[in-house]
Amino acid sequence: GGPSEKVGLMAGDRIVEVNDTVIAGVKMSTPEVMKRLRGPKGSEVHVKVKRGEEPQLLDFTITRGKVPVYSIDAVYMADKETGYIKLNRFAASSTKEFKEALSSLSKKGMTQLILDLQGNGGGYLNVPIELADEFLSRGKIIVYTEGNKQKRQDALSTAAGSFEKGRLVILVDEASASASEILSGAIQDWDRGVIIGRRTFGKGLVQRALPLPDGSMIRLTVARYYTPTGRCIQKPYEKGKGDEYAHDLISRYNRGELMSADSIHFPDSMKYNTLETKRIVYGGGGIMPDYFVPLDTTRYTDYYLALRDKGAIVQMNIKLIDRHRAEWLKKYKNFDRFYKDFEISSKMLDELVELGKTMGAEYNEEQFQTALPLIKTQLKALIARDLWDMNEYFRVINDLSDSMKKALELLEKPGMNFPKRD
Repeated sequence: GGPSEKVGLMAGDRIVEVNDTVIAGVKMSTPEVMKRLRGPKGSEVHVKVKRGEEPQLLDFTITRGKVPVYSIDAVYMADKETGYIKLNRFAASSTKEFKEALSSLSKKGMTQLILDLQGNGGGYLNVPIELADEFLSRGKIIVYTEGNKQKRQDALSTAAGSFEKGRLVILVDEASASASEILSGAIQDWDRGVIIGRRTFGKGLVQRALPLPDGSMIRLTVARYYTPTGRCIQKPYEKGKGDEYAHDLISRYNRGELMSADSIHFPDSMKYNTLETKRIVYGGGGIMPDYFVPLDTTRYTDYYLALRDKGAIVQMNIKLIDRHRAEWLKKYKNFDRFYKDFEISSKMLDELVELGKTMGAEYNEEQFQTALPLIKTQLKALIARDLWDMNEYFRVINDLSDSMKKALELLEKPGMNFPKRD
């Protein structure tokens, strides 16, 4: 949707020259390259591009303009009734994007929704409040803030919600933070939906920026966020234990919390009751999901990590797109056909192994076989992204998501499927 796409640039193109200056193969720094590409809106930049196996460089003249940045990565129907929305952050445009996504899914027959907040680190405070309002009926507390020197302030839902009745599942993980926790906490406390995944990050501080005369500023914490039941989202911090606080996620991993719900222990003082069904939920930092889904690292072998981290998988994707883009677009008229019929061949995998060797990834047969489903799915997803868009990438990669599988499993059953806790 940006200026480059409008003139015909495609995923996988390599920019070789900018305004008659060669930028490829001359060890030019990234800031230097960006300096040449960027400029005032309405001005022009001339680029020469290497595309695939074509012998000649392609010339493009791009009129600079605003590059759209979207906060929603994917919107699609996971089955005949279930819509899926992947929100990567809470940005200024998120409410508008989200309403458009809900509307498009409703027209396709959506009666229940999976909202994916995995890896979503937050954003603007007003946005989770506005999104929660889409799901909650009028007059319900969504979040409140309170501090030692700041009086309690409540954010309430209005009557403007467009999805107040359909069944709702929210996916979260240890990287879901701040605004993600405000939204999932409100939905959980009002028994409006089911939360699936792993305990969220635990970031719930209200900070005020105080400008100083020299142009710098202090960000001072003045209050905390609380869910409707009174749970504090912010994880505990003890004076003198800054290192422990900073390494909390590593500590969670080391003590097994990301692998097993049995490793998570809450004191009785951290128990709260939801506002409709009086189910037990937990405070103490972050949002504990209703259904725990462990982090699956079994396929992440050392060999796979070497292929990924050295860039072999991405480079293999570029090579395949270079060779087969036109052929595949002709063969697979639409994504649905590609999703159903396309497979990563043994020839492609053999080439990936050889490419990996040249990039320093030492081959290990056992580890390769263990990681094979992950490698094939990731390659297919990357190809789908470059033939179509990020939406199609997530439609493929979600085949590996245990949280997604759990959500679809629960939505096949009637009712809200709230778990019972002692």
